[in-house]
Amino acid sequence: MKEIKAFIKPKRVQKVIEALNDAGFKSMTISQGEGTGAFKGKGASPSLDFHITDSPVVKMELVCQNEEARRAIETILENGKTPSPGDGIIYLSDVEDAFKIKTGQSLKKRDL
Repeated sequence: MKEIKAFIKPKRVQKVIEALNDAGFKSMTISQGEGTGAFKGKGASPSLDFHITDSPVVKMELVCQNEEARRAIETILENGKTPSPGDGIIYLSDVEDAFKIKTGQSLKKRDL
């Protein structure tokens, strides 16, 4: 299984969520945050919580089967980019397994 973490511009979030949903990715976690980096967008301002200049960012996290990861990433890339610089970044990580809290059932596909 793979975990995808995408840091994207807030104005692109709805489009990315809808495109992922249409592509069959129904479960994800969305968090608002602030980030700092080489690019300072027009909306960058001093952080109220940290001693940095920040830009608003949304962190999107989802877990999928290995064979689905490329499709999810391509969907985020296609729908998250803008004509301006600093559109964000996507991280891809391995997930050993995941379990449903209610049943304890593993979500990892087993080789048959």
